[in-house]
Order: sequence, then structure tokens, then C-alpha cells
Amino acid sequence: MRDKSLRGWLILTQVPRLRVSQRRALLAKVPIDALSEQTAHDLAAVGLTAEQCQAVTHPNHAMIERSLEWARQENCHLIGFDHPAYPALLREIARPPLLLYVQGDLTCLAMPQLAMVGSRHATPQGLETAYQFAKQLVEHGVAITSGLALGIDGRAHKGALEGHGKTLAVLGSGLANVYPARHRALAERIEAQGALVSEFWPEAPPRAEHFPRRNRLISGLSAGVLVVEAAPQSGSLITARYALEQNRDVFAIPGPIDQVQSRGCHQLIKQGATLTDCVDDILHEIDSLISFAACQQTELFSDAPKLDTHEGLPFPELLANVGTKATCVDVLAERCNQPVHEIMMQLLDLELQGLVAAVPGGYVRTRRG
Repeated sequence: MRDKSLRGWLILTQVPRLRVSQRRALLAKVPIDALSEQTAHDLAAVGLTAEQCQAVTHPNHAMIERSLEWARQENCHLIGFDHPAYPALLREIARPPLLLYVQGDLTCLAMPQLAMVGSRHATPQGLETAYQFAKQLVEHGVAITSGLALGIDGRAHKGALEGHGKTLAVLGSGLANVYPARHRALAERIEAQGALVSEFWPEAPPRAEHFPRRNRLISGLSAGVLVVEAAPQSGSLITARYALEQNRDVFAIPGPIDQVQSRGCHQLIKQGATLTDCVDDILHEIDSLISFAACQQTELFSDAPKLDTHEGLPFPELLANVGTKATCVDVLAERCNQPVHEIMMQLLDLELQGLVAAVPGGYVRTRRG
């Protein structure tokens, strides 16, 4: 049964230009493990185009078999969107991947995560800052998520490993094709002490168009994104933009004003990112998103480490959608899939407890929340 379900998800990942509304309509009518049995007529009846029907009825079977064979290896996991191990926060983003390839410790997906990103051409000070922040954050039970790139990414991973914590590396290639090659030894360490994650089939090569998708996965897995050093046109700013779209907190570490690697962080701070010079600046801000992730997955991995912070926050789903920028009530109601009047009552309760504050344009989370 599990192989049939995975086959269904593997087929669905091959469907071109599949909108979220189409996927929902399809899966409301057809169980994922029965997808391969549908005719083109059946699929067209639920709104798929002729090209999409063709992709379902005539998928790339060789890719499917190689992916399933990869998943039968020790320490290799193929996680469909309906799997209980699928990360709760990632499920909330606009276009979550339908499948995750995970190599290493699967329980890492259930941990509270902070993304750390930055320049591949970092300064010595930036590299040391990334290392020390990662090392300190894992001491608080936070896993460090990054992209295995040279520079800041690599140092963040190493800080987490040498702090005896967990780290997740999200790749822009398949897990059987680790990129960059210079970090293959680091990838092996991460697999042993954390997890490698990708949405691309195992043998997929690194392609330019894969990396923006990787960046949105890095931010989607995480409660917030910390940018250590970034030039004005850095890919790290793409990750920060995805984080804002996903209602995640963005943190930026300032640097010398005459240094190009500081300009991206200064730009983010001007736009409202939290100026960060110590780990506490981060821990105070990400409580509610971490509580939301934890309450969604405690039954799956009850022994997964929890953040050493406030417990038992009320209305965790609502709090997870209130960030440091004003969000209006209508948007919150839509995100939480609840009536406006119920959201208003919950917001009033949270405001009385000092967890959120009403501001022009909506509500923001306070440091206490």
C-alpha cells in the first residue's frame, strides 16, 4: 500500500503546471494510491488538461522505480505530502513540495528549525559569526537549516555539528548527486548527525532553476531566517523574501557600512527585519511558530528536542500566522480557515495576554508572544 501511495505522489510530481486548486480537486475525488489506475477521461473530469492527463497516464516509470529503489536503502526516506512526518510548517506555504527525499535522521523534520543563509564569499568575521550563532542555537534545541553552499551555509552547518546539535542541508540537486562537490564530506557528516533534504529525484543534477525552489524550501521548513552576510543581489535575499511571503520572521546581522557583504543585511533591516546581535534576539521572536510546529508533530516524534522557551501558548495556529509586520484580520481568517468573528475573539484573548498587539493595518506579535 505504501509503495502505491508513493507511486501516486511520484506521478503527481511529474504533472506540468499543476495548480494547487487542481491538485485539491483531484485528490478530493481520487485517492493518491489509486492515481495510477485513472483513465484520461477520469482525470479530465476533475479538471486536468490533456497534457496533464498524459503525464499521469504515461509517467516516467524509470524515474519512479529508481526513486523507490533509492528509498529502500538504509537511512533513506521518501515522504509524501500525506505522510505524518511531513513538516507542519512546510505544509502551510503556498506551494509545498508534494514529496521530500530525506537522507539521515527523519526526526530532524519535527524539530524547531532556524534557517541560516549568507554569502558564498563571506568575510572571516562573517564565517565566525555564522559558526558561533549556529553552535549557540543548537544548545537551545533549535536545528539549523541551510543550503550546503560554500561560505556562510557551510560554516553554519559546521557550527551546529560541532555544537553537538542537529542540522538539515537542503539541496538544489538530488541526494545522490551532492552539490557542491567540495562539501561531500560535510554532507556525510550531516547525514550522520542530521539530515539531507531535497524535493528533486535522487539523480537530479544541480540546475540554476532548482536553487530558488531550494531557497523557498529552506525558509518553509524554518520558524525564521537569519541572514549573516549578503550582497545586495545575493540569493540569500531571495530566501528572505520567501520567508516574508511565508509569514516567517527575518533576522539580519549588521556589519561595517563600507563592506559589500553587509549591504544586503542593512537593506533587510531598513525593510523591517530584526536587527540581530545575539541569539536571544531570535529565541524571543520565534516562540509561536515553534509551538505550532511542535503541537502538530508531538505524536509522531514525542522524543524530538523542544525549544527551551515558553510552553502552552494559546491558539498556536493563529500565533503562527501573526508576525512582526501587521497582518489584517481577514488575511488571518483565511490562513487559519476560520470565521472572522472567531479570529477576532482569539485575537482579543491574545491581546489581553500581551501576546499580540493591535496596530494600524492589523496585528503584530509582541516579543512575549
